[in-house]
Amino acid sequence: MLVILPPSETKSDGGAGAPLDLDTLAFPELNPIRKRIGEALVALSSDLDASRRALGLGATQLAEADRNADLWLSPTRPAIERYTGVLYDALDHRSLTRAGKTKAADRLAIGSALFGVVRSSDMIPAYRLSGGSKLPGMRTLAAEWKPDLSDALDAVDDFVVDLRSGVYQQLGPVRGAVTATVVTEAADGSRKVVSHFNKHYKGLVARELVRTRRNLRDVNALAAVLADAGQRVEIANALEIVVITD
Repeated sequence: MLVILPPSETKSDGGAGAPLDLDTLAFPELNPIRKRIGEALVALSSDLDASRRALGLGATQLAEADRNADLWLSPTRPAIERYTGVLYDALDHRSLTRAGKTKAADRLAIGSALFGVVRSSDMIPAYRLSGGSKLPGMRTLAAEWKPDLSDALDAVDDFVVDLRSGVYQQLGPVRGAVTATVVTEAADGSRKVVSHFNKHYKGLVARELVRTRRNLRDVNALAAVLADAGQRVEIANALEIVVITD
């Protein structure tokens, strides 16, 4: 089973690993694109105004350009520790048992505008680039990644659960992957798609998929694992589950 998480705009600082080495990352066939985008990001960092416009930076976020400037020089840490925020708080990787962390390294991948996708144990630096960004002199990121990212993920011989948000799914759609939609249900039975807590519940889904001992092969097994963990889920179709919250 491969569970693909969305990245986060917020990232932890520092790290104890050596500077970025693309050859150590999973899915090495993506390295030419990674290098091209990385070099464009470093070049962009020399112009603060252009960085602000291209990356959507606010007045208090200009230090993000410094992170990009040091992309090839700054220390690295495992991707699962680099990305932060609501989803990663709910996943709570640090609290997993040793066996759980081993499963996380085997089962979790993380989508990325810069790297396409990385394994959770891949060593990466801090950076700033969102899936909807447009770098000067380049095509859209979706155009840069297609079809290579989809091809790399389609080649994974495993059951794939894609928890990425729409913009990151568009960088590299995965044929046959199961997705999750989070909805809230009112007392009258009406439902609406959750926005604010969407990442939280997807983090809980990812945690259960790391912890389970089952070898999942289809949407029915996925729904069963989540139901056994106390989540309310429905199968929308063969490629989608619905997680229902109050």
